[in-house]
Amino acid sequence: MVYSSVRQPRLADVLTERLEAMILEGSLKPGHKLPAERELAERFGVSRPSLREAIQKLSARGLLTSRQGGGTYVSARLNDSYNDPMLEMLSRHDEFHLDVLEFRDAMEGITAYHAAMRATPADKEMLQRRFRELDASYNDPALQSDPLREAKADAAFHLAIAEAAHNVLMLHTIRGLFHLLEKSIVASLAHLFERPNARALLMAQHRAMLEAILEGRAEEARSMAHEHLDYVKAGLMEMQRAESRAQRAERRSQLLADSSRKS
Repeated sequence: MVYSSVRQPRLADVLTERLEAMILEGSLKPGHKLPAERELAERFGVSRPSLREAIQKLSARGLLTSRQGGGTYVSARLNDSYNDPMLEMLSRHDEFHLDVLEFRDAMEGITAYHAAMRATPADKEMLQRRFRELDASYNDPALQSDPLREAKADAAFHLAIAEAAHNVLMLHTIRGLFHLLEKSIVASLAHLFERPNARALLMAQHRAMLEAILEGRAEEARSMAHEHLDYVKAGLMEMQRAESRAQRAERRSQLLADSSRKS
């Protein structure tokens, strides 16, 4: 019997796959600068020529870009696949915010579940940092005048949960919708904050989600995510009903005004 020889993978190919995996898992994000070549080679324990070859391969694939005297970056074009005109339209039309919330309910429940199962110590540290930033944005009067800043902190916390779930497809789906997520949160918070104690209740929901994830209580984490988004959805539906009533009242007033002028 003749056995074929086993080919050892080339070091540059192994490095190429490793860097690709880091981009997929979110360790290297679009637009982020790679560490200096010397530092990166030391981290991987490889020679600089092997690393340079891997970087050249990824550059040829459009995953990395080099700037004259400015280092190597993960291509910002990787975000282009998320610039779907449909998503832009969704962000501009308030009547579809309920659809966004229903999608979030489905996605964020499962990411919270997996985050509770899989979060590493580094993930938990990031989650707590994002929670503190969110808490500051909700409780600092100087920040409460900027709803977009509150929404960004809120969205960043939910994105950190997606990162802690360690599912590449879930992460990139939610990251791709990040801009739409922020717009949805701005719209929701603007109405919810008109309710008494809304900020305190929202923070209690976020805290319950965080604690369930940190303590590995997966089913509770999923339940808390659903409870949070159900509260937000109920608030949005209430707002839409109020707007519908106002529009009907305005139409009736207009009809009465028209009738008065004709008579």
